[in-house]
Amino acid sequence: MAPKAALVVQTAKATFPKADLSIPYVSGGASAEADARINQAILAAAQHLVNSQGSLDDPRAEMIAFYEVKTNEKDVFSLSLYNYAYTGGAHGMTLQQSLTFKTSTGQMYRLSELFKPGSDYIARINEFVAKGIKERDIPTLEPFQSIAPDQSFYVADRSLVVYFQLYELAAYVYGFLYFPISVYALQDIINEEGPLGPMLVND
Repeated sequence: MAPKAALVVQTAKATFPKADLSIPYVSGGASAEADARINQAILAAAQHLVNSQGSLDDPRAEMIAFYEVKTNEKDVFSLSLYNYAYTGGAHGMTLQQSLTFKTSTGQMYRLSELFKPGSDYIARINEFVAKGIKERDIPTLEPFQSIAPDQSFYVADRSLVVYFQLYELAAYVYGFLYFPISVYALQDIINEEGPLGPMLVND
């Protein structure tokens, strides 16, 4: 049976001119190898966010990186990495990248891997997103058609939370747009070996 103990999460600080980065690293999992896989993936994602922000040559430029742990239980570790940068212009830009792992193995999951093979998870999630847009009266930049097969997501509070980057669905002022979906609403298509499976179990 997979261990259910939470990982130990600590923060590594990286500070250099115009930038202050806080990057998580984990320990205390089922094996050093699993922990290393998780840490390597986190570091690669954090580096990708830094690289995506562009140059800090502007004298006023700054960059701040931070993170939030969303789930750290039941053999599931899900978190969001954030990177804010001002590189000139009217306002800064914040990027978010979320990662979800099976703690005991260090395996990282794509959205499609949360569901049974062949299940139409995209159509199911689209229903919830479309309903949320309507209920919250969100003025989308273009009429909503569909999430991407690899849409951004994290796992929190027995829910799958799919979300959209700034400008991806609506204007900048609306920020990140989150659509939480209870795991019980997706129960029939969930891959029970993946990160959503343990969230179905009440213990």
